[in-house]
Amino acid sequence: MWLRPLYLTTFYYLLMRVLLFATALLAAELGWATPGFAQTTTAAAVPAATWSSSLEAAMQQAKATNRPVLAIFSGSDWCKPCIMLKQEVFDKPAFEQFARDKFVLAHFDFPRSKKNKLSADQTRQNELAASKLNQEGSFPLVVLISPEGKILAKTGYRPGGEAAYEAHLTSLLTRK
Repeated sequence: MWLRPLYLTTFYYLLMRVLLFATALLAAELGWATPGFAQTTTAAAVPAATWSSSLEAAMQQAKATNRPVLAIFSGSDWCKPCIMLKQEVFDKPAFEQFARDKFVLAHFDFPRSKKNKLSADQTRQNELAASKLNQEGSFPLVVLISPEGKILAKTGYRPGGEAAYEAHLTSLLTRK
């Protein structure tokens, strides 16, 4: 009878564990897992927050709903802090839930890559918003604007994730 050397047995064992782990991750990512396994379910689907791409439309909505505007200026394909802010805060479902009833959301992007080029109309709207709110050319820039059009606060990227950023925005609103 032929015996495998110990290092081959250990190698196969580790390989099997890696493959099982990768399969479990893939199953969870594709939604194949049962609710009790690496996946959580929610009671009801939460509609996504809508981001306006027009400052004028956002201000009209702010007046109609009596909520401040949260305007974001970003460079989505070249500004590392912009990308981090989006991933750590704005892409999170908890932030969408937080912002839905508190803010009118507006996003003005300034990509540099040709593949992300905006339409001429959108570029014009973004530049118009920047001429009013971001004359310094800061990225990322988050501007809180009252429904009457007064700038309440300006801020940027802050580490700490979505909960810390929500607390920061709340403190900016209560200061003014």
